[in-house]
Amino acid sequence: MGHQTSIAVSFEGVSRIFGEVRAVDDASFEVGDGEFFSMLGPSGSGKTTCLRLIAGFEQPDSGRILIHGSDVEGVPPYERDVNTVFQDYALFPHMTIHKNVEYGPMIRGVAAAQRRTSADEMLELVKLTGMGNRKPSQLSGGQRQRVALARALINRPSVLLLDEPLGALDLKLREQMQEELKSLQRRVGITFIYVTHDQGEALAMSDRLAVFNRGRIEQIGTPAQIYEHPATVFVAGFVGLSNLCEGSLARRLTGSERPFAIRPEKILVLELAERAPDGHVSITGRISGITYLGATTRYAVAVDGGGELIVVRQNATVTSQHAVDETVRLAWHRDLVQPLRTEGA
Repeated sequence: MGHQTSIAVSFEGVSRIFGEVRAVDDASFEVGDGEFFSMLGPSGSGKTTCLRLIAGFEQPDSGRILIHGSDVEGVPPYERDVNTVFQDYALFPHMTIHKNVEYGPMIRGVAAAQRRTSADEMLELVKLTGMGNRKPSQLSGGQRQRVALARALINRPSVLLLDEPLGALDLKLREQMQEELKSLQRRVGITFIYVTHDQGEALAMSDRLAVFNRGRIEQIGTPAQIYEHPATVFVAGFVGLSNLCEGSLARRLTGSERPFAIRPEKILVLELAERAPDGHVSITGRISGITYLGATTRYAVAVDGGGELIVVRQNATVTSQHAVDETVRLAWHRDLVQPLRTEGA
């Protein structure tokens, strides 16, 4: 089988039910070998349960899970070719960093000298060379996160499962670690399956992502597909800032009440007397609020006939000349209107 076609993990109609709650509801998806695949959704949407199902900490009530083509029903976690990195790192506080990283091979009976060499390689890989003799309490949150990664990667799993691993870090460090994780994944070339509720993180890191809502997968695609072409009302609202137009507002703009989304940065703000360019939908309204955000300015526009649209303009040349209470014309190209389904796939 060629590299392009091999599937690392596959879900076939998998459900997991806790009492009345369908935590995972008939999920089907495939993750390719060497792919950075994210599961994105609010808490309680089923993404973490999916991760636990792959790891073997949970068993499906129906459906099949395959890892590299083999059904893993009844295979215990330690016999699966996967490793998990948790949000709280789960490091052993009394052991040095070196001993923490060596733990997996030690349990498997790998000789001490070989364990040490592997651990050194892993610490170098995660940029912690020379830190081996410290204890976890002597490291920063970002460094502890790297130790947890090294400890998981030393077992050379073919699939690494990451459960909100950057959740405890502050924003600057999170963004730095996102880049590091992505480049680490490229270097080691193994499949990363990453759980997060942070849509910016999922867009920045993933080759593809699955958007979860109430146990169901609403949409799977590349970050650009998900952002530019959300399939459902939920995806449009959850991933990025979107104007959701439905009911009478949708009818005034498109002639149909079917809901649609338009991204705030796709909307032009014109003088009232200006005509919209060819192929554009346009509507008039009054600017009800202006928020200056540095690189961009965000306008809230109360649309004539009811409803509100948010518009984001880049401050590329000069900051906005528009004022609150000014009446303006909004316009966007017809092709940018994204019709939505109300329910998941």
